[in-house]
Amino acid sequence: MNYLDKQTLFSSTIKAIDYLQEIECRSVAPSQKALSLLSAFNEPLTSEGKDTLATIEFLHQYGSPSTIASNGGRYFGFVIGGAHTASLAAHWLASAWDQNAGLHATSPINAKIESVTEKWLTEILPVAEGSSVGFVTGVTMANFCALAAARSKILQHLGWDVEANGLYGAPRINVVVGEEVHGSLLKALSMLGLGRDRVIRVPTDENGRMREDALPPLDVRTILCLQAGNVNTGAMDSGLLVAKAKEMGAWVHIDGAFGLWAGASDYKKHLTNGYKLADSWATDGHKWLNVPYDNGLVICRDGNQLRRAMSMNADYLDQTEDRIPYQYTPELSRRARAIDIWATMRTLGKSGIENLVTRTCVFAEFMASKLTAAGFEILNTVETNQVLVSFGNDDETNRVINEIQMSGICWCSGTIWKGRRAMRISISSAKTTEEDIKHSLESILKIARKKIFSGNEILSYSGLF
Repeated sequence: MNYLDKQTLFSSTIKAIDYLQEIECRSVAPSQKALSLLSAFNEPLTSEGKDTLATIEFLHQYGSPSTIASNGGRYFGFVIGGAHTASLAAHWLASAWDQNAGLHATSPINAKIESVTEKWLTEILPVAEGSSVGFVTGVTMANFCALAAARSKILQHLGWDVEANGLYGAPRINVVVGEEVHGSLLKALSMLGLGRDRVIRVPTDENGRMREDALPPLDVRTILCLQAGNVNTGAMDSGLLVAKAKEMGAWVHIDGAFGLWAGASDYKKHLTNGYKLADSWATDGHKWLNVPYDNGLVICRDGNQLRRAMSMNADYLDQTEDRIPYQYTPELSRRARAIDIWATMRTLGKSGIENLVTRTCVFAEFMASKLTAAGFEILNTVETNQVLVSFGNDDETNRVINEIQMSGICWCSGTIWKGRRAMRISISSAKTTEEDIKHSLESILKIARKKIFSGNEILSYSGLF
């Protein structure tokens, strides 16, 4: 490595550290001035290229100011956690290693860390002990892998080899989902040839949970897809549905993008009772565990079924070791993403992960109680870390959302729940402190109490603080 390379790497590290140090002091949303800097990227690709150090300087100067501060403590949009320091540092080191994680032969360290992390994950999450884990990009691919394993198992039972023969002429598979099914699961079904519009939808209750009394008859050719953590309300489908479905012979899959981590919290793990009886689970690491993107996890009770659905054969591939990582995921060549998860889990330990999940849930309950006390309507039962609040009619709620986002104090997203516009507060970051919650709540209430009459703003406070 020459001097310029060392200088470039050192400079980029310093800039990254500076960015992280400043993130809590800056606006959560970028300013219009910062966004205008993005026009600097509209440059032609030169024949000779640019200086390496100058490229990093350019990226930081024009790119950093226009980022969303989602890696800070006051970002409450889209169920996005931050990046824990341990996982970020491990991510940097693993990037320097530049390992191809597909085979043991190409990265023994990754294969070992995947095996260790698999064991840790199945100890703390509400899944079957001894399950197999694949490290994928996110829950969309985790759902894809799990449902591929389910498809393989069901059709194998019916005498059909889907890996060899595809779906032409294959026996029918029935897929049952809740009315509040997430789009990522439907996308996975469409990619698998099972069809997003061929599903049987089960009615849900006022908080988005699948109704137990509405469960249709199931059988050995059925996949029942439950949800752990409704993206709007945080609601968790009942584990009693798992037992019922298993009695009827169905494959049960749980889409737990963030909600599956409730099982790691003593305070909330009752919500996941019965989940261990399921056949497969999908969750993210880059949400509640707070590891960098892209980190998702597919978990399958029968590892042979996952490997059957995901594996390929080639004479040049060395498959003699205990764990061949590519056999658990769609990709052959991929980055060693398990290292990010391992670093966070090793640093936090069971109690640290438990504290992270519990604390963010308590913060959500606190926000909901204070907003209710201030006279605003909470539209969901706060089961986990999600709060839905209405500030009156849809127009007024939209105004509040827009002003909060523009204020830069915190960032909350908008959504539609039961036909009504709502602001969604999603608290997922380990960096969120009590002071962040207090500061954000004050800002939300101040903005929400502005009433607009004929274009004139009248500030109205009633013993807020």
